[in-house]
Amino acid sequence: MDKKKWAAILMSSVMTAGLLQGCGGGKDASGGNPSGEEPAANEQANFNPTGMPIVNEPIELTFFTGKAATNTNNFEETLVWKEYAKMSNIQVNFQLVPFESLTEKRNLALANGEYPDGFYTGRMPAADLLKYGEQGVFLKLNDLIDQHAPNFKALMEKYPDLRKALTMPDGNIYSFPSFYDPEFLPMLIGTPLWVKQDWLDKLNMPEPKTTEDLYNYLKAVKETDLNGNGQADEIPYSGTGINPLIDQLKGAWGVGTRGLGHKFVDVDPETNELRFFRLDSKYKEVLEYVHKLYAEGLIDKEIFTQKSNELYAKGAKDILGATINPNPKTQFNGENYFGLGALEGPHGDKLYSHIKVPMVWPGAFVITDKNKHPEATVRWMDHFYGDEGATFYFMGQKDVSYTETPDGKLEFVDAIKNNPDGLTLDQALTKYVTWMGGSYPGYVQEKYFKGSETLPESVAVGEKAEPDRIKDLWYNFNFLPEETEFMQSTGSDIHTFIGEMEAKFVSGDLPFSEWDSYVEKVKKMGVDEYLKVYKAAYDRYENN
Repeated sequence: MDKKKWAAILMSSVMTAGLLQGCGGGKDASGGNPSGEEPAANEQANFNPTGMPIVNEPIELTFFTGKAATNTNNFEETLVWKEYAKMSNIQVNFQLVPFESLTEKRNLALANGEYPDGFYTGRMPAADLLKYGEQGVFLKLNDLIDQHAPNFKALMEKYPDLRKALTMPDGNIYSFPSFYDPEFLPMLIGTPLWVKQDWLDKLNMPEPKTTEDLYNYLKAVKETDLNGNGQADEIPYSGTGINPLIDQLKGAWGVGTRGLGHKFVDVDPETNELRFFRLDSKYKEVLEYVHKLYAEGLIDKEIFTQKSNELYAKGAKDILGATINPNPKTQFNGENYFGLGALEGPHGDKLYSHIKVPMVWPGAFVITDKNKHPEATVRWMDHFYGDEGATFYFMGQKDVSYTETPDGKLEFVDAIKNNPDGLTLDQALTKYVTWMGGSYPGYVQEKYFKGSETLPESVAVGEKAEPDRIKDLWYNFNFLPEETEFMQSTGSDIHTFIGEMEAKFVSGDLPFSEWDSYVEKVKKMGVDEYLKVYKAAYDRYENN
């Protein structure tokens, strides 16, 4: 595609949606070519099925690419992409689109048929994967993965849930995901519940092991001048929104048994049936516990409206007894915090349910019908799902951007870790790599990913949570078009109503004497149909 034309498409902000629904060229099951035709002889001769380079004669590809504000404005000039272009003989032109406007620009490009060879860090929703996959706009990757993606194929064989979650209701795979190693528990936890060890020591209290212990600690923080400034300014718990705390605590009442990817439905351990747990009596007890904390001033009164920068400003003042974020040390230079494991609840439940789906972005990378080199593109992408390619993607080049210690650990060079110009880690990295900001297609493992989740405090949380972690973690479910329509209308209304009402229960604006009436209202909104839709998607997931 003409680069000027593509740039003009990206800059457009107002066009009539749906003018051209981009029906594409109708790929076969392999995603290779229309009408099942084999690639031209010269194309086959240029392509190497194994090893590097991927093609003998250089080719160019253009990708629609999501970009975080903290990332570089020129991917092609970073070390990782310059070197990979040399290795593979494939020059990729990354057409950068800020994440803030990505959805609008992506939808515009698809609606008008003016899209490039692929969408990279495109955050493609599952509904669009199915929609444009069935239209032929996105290539079917089943056979291409089987034939040309040995690294990714091996991952799907090792983790069958990855294949189950990536397979659309029509039986096809249309994308490469952002995938976290399921054994990398600190990464799946992401944001633990942190408390201060030095404050526990001053209070002569042990580490909280139960919800009652946590309550007693927070109450003691409120009543004691632990930072020694002569002011009653300690905040027992603070965060951004009330839901992160609820998500951390609900396993202590035995709800949320299938992880954070499923916020409303889980499996009842007593009946082994699907349940809409947000209306369950045990979940009511979770809300009652959080309301008690809030009513007694143990939760920051600004919790419902507070932004991250406001939370971190408080953290920097050494006034937070407990909080939820990736790591206090990296977020606000918080000292002496450690993460809690699973807390035991009043009925003996003890489940660490705050675990994300390992497949974070299912639609992180798709190949379109404009792509004349699908086999080479699949090999280009697959490299980053193997250890060699993933290390290269996240760390750059050995002895240039990282070093290896005698015991085999990888560390960024001092110019990145302790930049002489005062750049942050992310800023220093922009010269070398482009994973900052997330949403990238690839495979994340602890040994080569250097973020908050690999710091000693975060690793310790993972070790502590491991014995009580969810054993049957659901990945994402994929819905049929009519099911998607239901979830985006009735389902969305139910979600919004529940969120609003739960905030009122916690804050005290709505008394718990109104709980039964509230439950009936939610049921009348369509909970039975919601569960039917979920059950159908669950059955497909299990049978994939």
